[in-house]
Formats: sequence, structure tokens, C-alpha cells
Amino acid sequence: MSTEDTFAPDVALARNDADHRYELHVGGTLAVQSFFEDQPGHVDFIRTETSAGFEGQGLGKVLAHFALDDVVATGKRIIPHCPFIAGYLRKHEGYGQFVDWPES
Repeated sequence: MSTEDTFAPDVALARNDADHRYELHVGGTLAVQSFFEDQPGHVDFIRTETSAGFEGQGLGKVLAHFALDDVVATGKRIIPHCPFIAGYLRKHEGYGQFVDWPES
């Protein structure tokens, strides 16, 4: 399966450090955003929001994968306070060694 089969060519992913969020844009419109707090050695995911009209398309999963891979690449650890990010981590192996689960 090629990238063209999976994603529309007008999808863009970015880390927006000024606004403390990861972003997924579709056709220039902010579709999904995941907010974080950058801490020494950690990135704490707070919440993820999907804009109206973009729900149910799997875009949140695309953003989660991008954001988590970015955190791991920087050598930091993940704190998943965000329920969406926590759920993604529970369903996708490979991140376990990089996660510090928050206390209940």
C-alpha cells in the first residue's frame, strides 16, 4: 500500500512548540490537535481535540503516531494524561519502554 492509498495529499503534520501542541492539517485546516506540556526529560500529553467534520476518519491515530514517534526521537519519555493518547498506547505496542504512566 502506498502513501497515496492511505492519506490525502493535502494532509500535513507538525509540532507547534509555540502553542504546545502537535497538529494535523487537512487542506490547510487544523483538523486534530494534541496538547502537551514539555518538561525536562518528558512530554506530558494533556488532551487531544478533533475539529468538527473531521471525526471518525482515523486522523487522531495518525497524529498520535506522529507525536509519539517525535517524542521518542527526541529521547524524551511520554506521560499520557490525555485519554486518547493513553488509549492509543494501550492498543499499539512498541512504545512501552518510553512511557511513564501517571498515577491514578
